[in-house]
Amino acid sequence: MHPDRALVIVPTYNERDNMPALLDSLLASPLCLDVLVVDDGSPDGTADLVDEHSGSSGRCVVMRRRGRRGLGRSYVDGYRWALAAGYPRVVQMDADLSHNPDYIPALLSASQEADVVLGSRYCRGGGVRDWPWRRVLLSRFANLYVGAVAGLPVRDATSGFRCYTRGALERIQIDRVASNGYAFQVEMTYRAQQAGLLLAECPIVFTDRRAGRSKISRAVLVESMVVPWRLRLGLSAAPARPSPERPAA
Repeated sequence: MHPDRALVIVPTYNERDNMPALLDSLLASPLCLDVLVVDDGSPDGTADLVDEHSGSSGRCVVMRRRGRRGLGRSYVDGYRWALAAGYPRVVQMDADLSHNPDYIPALLSASQEADVVLGSRYCRGGGVRDWPWRRVLLSRFANLYVGAVAGLPVRDATSGFRCYTRGALERIQIDRVASNGYAFQVEMTYRAQQAGLLLAECPIVFTDRRAGRSKISRAVLVESMVVPWRLRLGLSAAPARPSPERPAA
């Protein structure tokens, strides 16, 4: 595989209204990008729409997940697929258009020096657009909280827009990641630090979703409060999972 090729992993659950615009942007990029959409059984037909929209380009694949649902499980299956396919770099981003694909070149460029690059709302030059102040306050508090408890040296450990090198994913031991909600991002950051990997942050401006509903629930918030303490106390290990079958391109 070409050393400049990268895979963009997009987890989806009921994101039918957002996917056409996101896919058009990703597939029109002059970069060497392929796309893996990891659909968690969306009742709104997101997976079928992606298949129809991407056509025969060969650069977009849909993984239709079965079994236990969750953001973390979707990402782990996507990472394993990427490793099996031989991609040297993996970018992950949300499907709701809150993450602008225009930032991907900066993430990939920074990954030439760093093992893990976070698209950061809270480093210098980053920001949030169209969020109510209460949500901005909650997000900032969450990052201060997890940073203090888990000892993370970054300003936006909860960011879902990031880039991993292949070596980083291998050293993090993704099969042992236990978190499943938005705390998954925190655990991945913690494990990267514990593995001695070099972390960097690139500024992004996060924009609130254009369509659909947020997946944040009370259970997700509780997990986000508990996980940093589990990490600090060394209680985060999870049993290894079998590899998912690689879907045909």
